[in-house]
Amino acid sequence: MEEEQLQRAIEAILFAAGERMEIQRLAAVLEADPPEIEAAANHLADQYAFQRRGIRILKLEKGYQMVSSGEMADYVTKALETRKPPKLSASQLETLTIIAYYQPATKAMVEQIRGVDSAYSVAALLNKKLIEEAGRLNVPGRPIQYKTTPDFLRTFGLSSLEELPSIDKISFGEPVELPQEQQVEES
Repeated sequence: MEEEQLQRAIEAILFAAGERMEIQRLAAVLEADPPEIEAAANHLADQYAFQRRGIRILKLEKGYQMVSSGEMADYVTKALETRKPPKLSASQLETLTIIAYYQPATKAMVEQIRGVDSAYSVAALLNKKLIEEAGRLNVPGRPIQYKTTPDFLRTFGLSSLEELPSIDKISFGEPVELPQEQQVEES
């Protein structure tokens, strides 16, 4: 096999494999000697590096692997984050829903709606960058307010918050009159 064809074959195999391929295996498949495989793979690796391409070919122990360039790590991370939505527990999803609909929302507001402590859920959502601080409420204690982030929109495939389905919101600050149960008269 001529040098250029050998390089193209190695390139295709490494791309499709997605993991390290042993030099011996490449040599067997391509019916070439291991030194020929190494020379062709090293030449490809040099070409990718010289042209500053988005991918590289690395020699790892007794094999080669195609990887993304370290310079492109931020872009790759952002792109793959949208493919794999973060795993959210039921409590985190409830908390995120409340913040999305009532933003800016305080932890106390979330806890009032949910009826349970939400400190862990808020911290987890901050850590996953689905919510962020949106200032402080101008009341005693100055609680932190939270809002959703662009990562929230991207993760849930929304272009804006207006795309959220409508809900009946709870109004805060006004007394809510609960319906009284009918009393049954005893006979």
